[in-house]
Amino acid sequence: MSTVHQQDSKDRPARLTVGVIGAGRVGPALAASLQLAGHRPVAVSAVSDASLRRAALLLPDVPVVPPAEVLQRADLVLLTVPDDTLPGLVTGLAETGAVRPGQLLVHTSGRYGAKVLEPALRAGALPLALHPAMTFTGTPVDVQRLAGCSFGVTAPEELRLAAEALVIEMGGEPEWIAEENRALYHTALALGANHLVTLVAQSMELLRTAGVEAPDRMLGPLLGAALDNALRSGDAALTGPVARGDAGTVAAHVAELRAHAPQAVAGYLAMARATADRALAHGLLKPELAQDLLGVLADGTAGAAGSGGTGGSGGADGTEGTEGDGR
Repeated sequence: MSTVHQQDSKDRPARLTVGVIGAGRVGPALAASLQLAGHRPVAVSAVSDASLRRAALLLPDVPVVPPAEVLQRADLVLLTVPDDTLPGLVTGLAETGAVRPGQLLVHTSGRYGAKVLEPALRAGALPLALHPAMTFTGTPVDVQRLAGCSFGVTAPEELRLAAEALVIEMGGEPEWIAEENRALYHTALALGANHLVTLVAQSMELLRTAGVEAPDRMLGPLLGAALDNALRSGDAALTGPVARGDAGTVAAHVAELRAHAPQAVAGYLAMARATADRALAHGLLKPELAQDLLGVLADGTAGAAGSGGTGGSGGADGTEGTEGDGR
């Protein structure tokens, strides 16, 4: 775990004034973390009531100003807006002449590398892509969670040390991601983290339907152990009826989902097929048991298709709203 916030001041690089454009969940937390390292937040842009509250909570006494004024005041500007908004924002800021030569321009999008900042680079800015591999709440707990958090770092070679130093100052661990691999990197994080939220939420709903009064208390130890085992052992950690080839149990699951949560059928079947493939490839699922299991999954797909559309992906794609969090 990094001890950056405990560094002696004589070991720190020059202090910077910091600005935030987009006070979603990420920007204020990163600025607050940089403040702990000795940098000075001087301006933040925010529009919605929620973003104004976040700015007031995490960056008290920092003035709220328009984006162009943030650029005027700050040496280091955090662009923490949604991925789809980022290219247009960068182009617009560069065209207005608001970008200053030598200014550090940092975005936190997982999807993009440094290339998206090219319009600002032509205006003389120094482009950095620093994406924290963390989910954010928009509260002070986010600052604590940055300790030991990995950041996907992409920057021109001459700025690599500066980018890594900023991550370390925020308590994070820099992980270099090549420009051409940014989209794949972000896909991997979304597949694991965003879809996990959907799976857990669906599991809790089903447990409540089954009469469990405290599904979070029941799932906590189980999911914690499963995650730990998966991180340690990968596919060797697979357990359950699919990995064992218990076709009858899987058929019963599908029937219960059709009765109580038809919107979850398609997701269950897709994950079961993926699990079966991995279990077969790693010798966990016996081939002689796989045929019946895959037959159940194929029948389940046909049944879902004929059920009038409620077994589709509606609401179960695992994506999350990320106002300005760059995730």
